[in-house]
Amino acid sequence: MEKHVKNCGVHESILGGEMPNTYKIPVLPPNVELDSPAVLKALIPAHRNLAELKGRSAVIPNEGILIDTLSLQEAKASSEIENIVTTQDQIFQISPKAHVFSNPNQKEVAKYRDALHCGFEGLQKQKNILSNNTLISMFQVLKGTTGGFRQTPGTELQNEATGNTIYIPPQSVDEIIRHMSRLEVFINDDKLTDIDPLVKMALIHHQFESIHPFPDGNGRIGRILNVLYLVQQGLLEFPILYLSRYITKNKDEYYHLLQSTRDTGEWEPWLLYMINAVAEIALDTTELISKIRDLMADYKHRIRDQYGFYSQDLLNNLFRHPYTRIEYLMNDLRVSRPTATRYLDDLRKGGFLERYKIGRSVYYMNTPLVALFMEGFDN
Repeated sequence: MEKHVKNCGVHESILGGEMPNTYKIPVLPPNVELDSPAVLKALIPAHRNLAELKGRSAVIPNEGILIDTLSLQEAKASSEIENIVTTQDQIFQISPKAHVFSNPNQKEVAKYRDALHCGFEGLQKQKNILSNNTLISMFQVLKGTTGGFRQTPGTELQNEATGNTIYIPPQSVDEIIRHMSRLEVFINDDKLTDIDPLVKMALIHHQFESIHPFPDGNGRIGRILNVLYLVQQGLLEFPILYLSRYITKNKDEYYHLLQSTRDTGEWEPWLLYMINAVAEIALDTTELISKIRDLMADYKHRIRDQYGFYSQDLLNNLFRHPYTRIEYLMNDLRVSRPTATRYLDDLRKGGFLERYKIGRSVYYMNTPLVALFMEGFDN
């Protein structure tokens, strides 16, 4: 009997028995020209926009605001690629340490966010090394398991529409470990090649998806790997550039190029796709951060002028949690429940927040902030 699970926009079919592999995973970097004129031209705006994003992110007083809010946006977009759809309201109702969810999709988004945080923490703890152990830890968080790389042969990727097999990744666990060990070295040893880091990021992502090392969740782990690599290379301070929104908008091309690169050995179209994704999303994210900064400055001045309880911690709370709660304020400001309730109700009366009751939970929504995310990520 076949078992099918949706994965990376295709069906992953787990069959009994060994199958031939028509694509020989290359030793990276591939022995082809990677710095074509078209690639070199595309790299210019991509690096410019990345540098602008890195600089602009420094104007937000608490980096946790960007990491938390933007990681949820990435989790939403990346999960949508897997047909896991959530609304802006639903993702912002996810608590920082959520264990109870209103629906299964909300739970999947929260797990993605937690896997991303796990990867960023692993990168920091291992002194800027992106290890396979970190990837396995991310997978375990994402899937709620203690497992690791695929142990059972027989995995093939199928076209969702036709059911035809489009790619057979490495089958044996020894083969998977061998390829992932080589990829780990390629990621972390900058002396192996002097290619541009954005080109290298695109190669890493393609190689990871081709190895397909986990039983499930390879697309989501691979997309987290992209931003962690940019942080490792110093192109970003924090993991705040997420390419899933671009991939969601250009999903068919993404899967087509993944496979056509395997079929033809022509890397330029794939490299251009990934580099252009970086350029576009870096620009969009920079504009969003500028708007968040301006809104924070507006809230800061108006709340400080109107209320004696203003503090930077209060402002951080309202922007770290677009749907804040009394409990969040109690924790962040270390105040009693009556005090936190009074603060939030006063801000609601002043027009800074809107109060919503969803089930048994009461939320205070930073409406202008949520509107920025809907404008920036839902279009």
